[in-house]
Amino acid sequence: MKLFVNGRKDVFKLLQQKISISDTIIWFHCASLGEFEQGVPIMEAIKKLKPNHKLIVSFFSPSGFEIKKNTPLADAVVYLPMDTPLNARKFIAAIKPSLAIFVKYEFWPNYLFELQKKNIPTLLVSGVFRKDQLFFKRYGGFMRKALGSFNHFFLQENNSEMLLKSIGFNNTTVSGDTRFDRVSHQIEIDNTLKFAEEFKGSSLCIVCGSTWPEDDAVLLDYINSAPEDVKFIIAPHKIEADKIAAFTNKIVKKTLLHSNKDEVSISEYKVLIIDCIGLLTKLYNYADIAYVGGAMGKTGLHNILEAATFGVPIIIGKNYRDFPEAIRLRNLSGLYAVKNALDTSEILSKMVNNKSFRIKTGMIAGHFVNKNTGATNTIMSWIRNNSL
Repeated sequence: MKLFVNGRKDVFKLLQQKISISDTIIWFHCASLGEFEQGVPIMEAIKKLKPNHKLIVSFFSPSGFEIKKNTPLADAVVYLPMDTPLNARKFIAAIKPSLAIFVKYEFWPNYLFELQKKNIPTLLVSGVFRKDQLFFKRYGGFMRKALGSFNHFFLQENNSEMLLKSIGFNNTTVSGDTRFDRVSHQIEIDNTLKFAEEFKGSSLCIVCGSTWPEDDAVLLDYINSAPEDVKFIIAPHKIEADKIAAFTNKIVKKTLLHSNKDEVSISEYKVLIIDCIGLLTKLYNYADIAYVGGAMGKTGLHNILEAATFGVPIIIGKNYRDFPEAIRLRNLSGLYAVKNALDTSEILSKMVNNKSFRIKTGMIAGHFVNKNTGATNTIMSWIRNNSL
């Protein structure tokens, strides 16, 4: 909360330092880190198409801002001031964007109305809508009016398009999710991590990414009872020493923190806990099986596509109904959802013991990513054709 409040105090001062009155600005707004990752392919394409334009990226949450505040993709990264009429007028006047792009969601009415008032083209990309949102309620007229500020909606799936059309919005394209484009490029780069190679050796490796305590609780039984030739890499979503220590104390196998890896022979350990950030996307390169966290509790499922792009079978928790990509991959049998520790142990045992099942499930996941790329090209084609 302190970051949330204090981070907004210097927004306009920072903008004054980073941009000048002669700059042409394109503004991307992202709720948090996940939405930023969805925006990256478009940011990269925009920079190629319009190399003389400057990119401003705003975040609502500290988890996005703190990690990406120095990204080379943007000329300035700021918190979005709270959605008041005064802040909206002041912010839009400060950056004077030639184009505004909102990623996935976050519909701030005062900002949208100000963009519309100034005739600034505004797009939603990788959008997802659900029928329980205010837009689709009888009393949601004010928020429906805010949606009228968008020139075009680029949506992840057909259901979102049907919902928008049900309230009169036909300026839609089902382009897919730009995260597929983002993760598909991951396998083209060097994903080598020497410590991970040494840790894994010839063992089968289960990578548990972006885990929360609820995920730890269903994983623990299998970790403690797994065959000796199975190793685990666990990357918690939050690096909190007390929670990591509490979980580590429950593990009966030889366990090592990443921060201590240089002091020991890492290959002798069975469980490696990553107590730093920024390594997960490359760690999936060493996975034979991936557990992706967030859906066992209510914090929200993390990015399954980062693992899927490596052709890895995926396991998640039970609360995934708001994540279209998880539903689709589960229907294809490239992903399995678990409800409790028993479910988790059963599916992990099957994947470990049945190599053909494991490989087939991973191939489905990899094909799923390859088949669904192209959202960025669709969006950029529309931008070029509309001279934005």
